[in-house]
Amino acid sequence: MSSQIDQKEQYRSQAGQLFLLFSIILLALNMRSPITSVGPITTIIRDDLHISSTAAGALTTIPLLAFAVLSPFASRLAREFGMEVVLFTALLLLTAGLILRPAGSVVGLFSGTVFIGIAIALCNVLMPALVKRSFPHKIGVMTGFYAMSMNLSGAFASGFSIPIAASSTLGWRASLGFWIIPACAALLVWLTQWRYIKRPLKAGQSTYKKTSLKRSALAWKITAFMGIQSLLFYSLVAWLPDMLHEQGLSAESAGWMLSLIQFTQLPFTFIVPVIADRMKNQQPLVLVTALFMMAGLSGILFAWTGLIVLWAILIGIAGGFAFSLAMMFFSLRTKTPFEAADLSGMAQSAGYLFAASGPALFGALHDKMNGWAVPLLLLMAAVIGLFTAGMGAAKEGFVRGHS
Repeated sequence: MSSQIDQKEQYRSQAGQLFLLFSIILLALNMRSPITSVGPITTIIRDDLHISSTAAGALTTIPLLAFAVLSPFASRLAREFGMEVVLFTALLLLTAGLILRPAGSVVGLFSGTVFIGIAIALCNVLMPALVKRSFPHKIGVMTGFYAMSMNLSGAFASGFSIPIAASSTLGWRASLGFWIIPACAALLVWLTQWRYIKRPLKAGQSTYKKTSLKRSALAWKITAFMGIQSLLFYSLVAWLPDMLHEQGLSAESAGWMLSLIQFTQLPFTFIVPVIADRMKNQQPLVLVTALFMMAGLSGILFAWTGLIVLWAILIGIAGGFAFSLAMMFFSLRTKTPFEAADLSGMAQSAGYLFAASGPALFGALHDKMNGWAVPLLLLMAAVIGLFTAGMGAAKEGFVRGHS
């Protein structure tokens, strides 16, 4: 990290650091809810706007593709314009997208979704880098705060989308429009960072030298870990309720199991980064992740529905571990904030492209095999891949880029 970055951060008073933390938490609250709020009301949107199921499914796929396409550019933009400028602009785009999406027309729905995908792609990449730069001695705690905030809002959004839609005459528009409120709150709080937005530190002012991470074996292990944990999460979000419903659970109970998984993740998305930051080698955490995920998926594979709450909790714990470790690797395995942004961009680009294929692939396999056994076995094979990549990513060391 350059001395100029250190000097810049020293200018923040204790109150300034608290405002920055508050700004990060509020931004994080808006990084998952705009996506998870859509799934439960997709059918309602489809029927109201008379669009196809494929088009309705794209409302979830578009943001993932935006993550894959735009993630590599986030670190470049941050080097050119400064992290605060890019994050504030992303928040403006996110708010515009949230306003457009429930406006009423199909064009507004999809253009708003595109804006939201672009905005969250930028935030996904730069948040680990901002934490590394601004809180270099508290990376675990600060990563825990924003990771927990992301998952908290995501869980509430998926759980309350239908109740909000049902309680308002505006229906699904009220459900999607509700999330304009936290976005506007985040915008107002981010204005406390105006001094840093107006005069951002650019990479050109620092000693950072742009390098390529594509020839780094460690960078690819982290990328694989990021991609596989994303594949597991989005595949389960898309299909777990259907799996459980076919095993005899009511549609409502199956939906609550998905919510239970997301709520179970919450404490671990805070605790795991704190623990990981104190360990030179995070391999024991990777082992716990793989064992718990494999146990939970096995219980579902064998349809032991009498213990479904246990399987959901185990999957939730494993998911919390996996997501938190992926976020921490971006900081722990790099030496500078901009290098962390480069690694984050690389891993999230390839990772979300890989994850975007999961829901469609497993849905097609279900239709072809007329059951969920083969898709579940593939998910369990993915856990083995997660373990293998994670054990390599968790070793002490740093990625090495090439000029």
